[in-house]
Amino acid sequence: MPVAGPAELAELDDHELLRRHQGGDADAFGEIFRRHRDRMWAVALRTTRDPEVAADAVQDAFLNAFRRAGSFRGDSQVTTWLHRITVNACLDRIRRQRPTADLADHDPVEPRDAHHSVEVRLDVQEALAHLPEGQRLALVLVDMHGLSVAEAAAVLEVAEGTVKSRCSRGREAMAELLGLRRDGKATR
Repeated sequence: MPVAGPAELAELDDHELLRRHQGGDADAFGEIFRRHRDRMWAVALRTTRDPEVAADAVQDAFLNAFRRAGSFRGDSQVTTWLHRITVNACLDRIRRQRPTADLADHDPVEPRDAHHSVEVRLDVQEALAHLPEGQRLALVLVDMHGLSVAEAAAVLEVAEGTVKSRCSRGREAMAELLGLRRDGKATR
């Protein structure tokens, strides 16, 4: 297989890049990494809610993808496969974590930023943290990262109906946690 330059690699689709990587092209996986690292970082950050843990999980995920590229069957998109590996790496990191301090005993220096969008973002992140893991992951993948229900089901390795019900229950719980009525207006 001839070695491709950066411009040629940039024009190839993900499946072809992975095939080339499997065939020994030393630069093909680098292009996959370049294309998808930011999105996988966002998934990891929303899943772990900790930038350091997310960074480690993304590194683990791409190393696993690099090493196990031969296990990719091609029956899904490469991005779906990468999402699954990233979510699994995040869950592995979260399970291995041990809390070092009880944060409930500490008051933050400044609990809220005055800017409304930052306040809303913090409220949403806090509400997400209160959801069961399955609901949180389904909402992050479908509502925040725009994956289809089928793609999210493949990433989470569950049935599509499970993703739909987790999203529905998660949205209801989020609305309650955020103090919203069914019509979207605040109850607080």
